[in-house]
Amino acid sequence: MKALLESHQRTKLDPTSDSLFYEYPRFVTHVDDGFIQQLTDLYRDRLKPGMRIFDMMSSWISHLPDDMDFEWVEGHGLNGEELAKNPQLNHYFVQNLNENDQLPLEDQSFDAVLNTVSVQYLQYPEAVFAEMYRILKPGGITIVSFSNRMFYQKAIAAWRDGTEAQRVHLVKQYFQSVPGFGTPEVIAQASTVPVMLQMLGLGSSDPFYAVIAERLEPLVSESATSPE
Repeated sequence: MKALLESHQRTKLDPTSDSLFYEYPRFVTHVDDGFIQQLTDLYRDRLKPGMRIFDMMSSWISHLPDDMDFEWVEGHGLNGEELAKNPQLNHYFVQNLNENDQLPLEDQSFDAVLNTVSVQYLQYPEAVFAEMYRILKPGGITIVSFSNRMFYQKAIAAWRDGTEAQRVHLVKQYFQSVPGFGTPEVIAQASTVPVMLQMLGLGSSDPFYAVIAERLEPLVSESATSPE
């Protein structure tokens, strides 16, 4: 697997284990209502009832549409108390992906993988995106959404130092590092509130970004289709 990031790009200002940082629950939302509504609408548009969903790096809320029923929603995160409060999860597990990037999930067992406002904390995204691909069924979809907010001390340097456009490109590269993902699609809605007003805490409007890619159907070999 080709490494996309140099070692210094993976560093964090706070190098202690992420497990310690997330030891105590935070029952808050990390983006504004406008972002959350756009995300829920996107899920409603791209997901289908009866799907098996993996909500990775999740919390006490998954932002899935309340009017859609899924076969199974598996949750993952770093705080068990938060995940236990999430009513949309059928099951969850706690795991630090920066210390163990191997997911305890079966090959091709999910129709969709979701990652909401957390991709900026992955130190080895190439390995994690390969795992996301592994657990997806052929034709399955991955939706990675993010804004411009972050726990600055826990985001990797490549994310902290980049512009919003560079961060979008970075997530596209994560997908492109894994053979078998289709061409990433980008949905971007920049904030309409002037930066000065945002700095003053007035008229908050979080920018919305989502990068979406599907696991391609396996190619059928000639020998499999040729008559004997």
